Amino acid sequence: MNAYFEKIKNYLIDLNLNITFEDEKDGVFIINDEEQGLNNLVIGCAEPLVILEQYLFDINPKNMEGLKFLLEKNREIVHGAFALDESGVKVLFRDTLQIENLDFNELEASINSLSLLLSEHYNELIKLSHAE
Repeated sequence: MNAYFEKIKNYLIDLNLNITFEDEKDGVFIINDEEQGLNNLVIGCAEPLVILEQYLFDINPKNMEGLKFLLEKNREIVHGAFALDESGVKVLFRDTLQIENLDFNELEASINSLSLLLSEHYNELIKLSHAE
């Protein structure tokens, strides 16, 4: 049993987030909240970390302007960052937090960072997802 699973679940409930999947054994939640732009946000509880990860879109790895945009935006993001998966094609939002002293405000700030990022850069991200 994951010692922090219930704590994080209670935080997610207090944030009024829609938990569409949970697996206590593996310490995983999947969150969907269309209003906040959260679509299959995976939250994994794996001591010593809580990992938040959401797939955003595929990018052409040869699109240097798109990759440059993502790196520039990483500098502005307060919590989390854009990342590429192992394939170098899938763009993800990813944040890692220390689980031992995690508090409600810290988890909320990380989730809000993703939501704000998506709302502020919606048009640019859509263009990147369709760029050749």
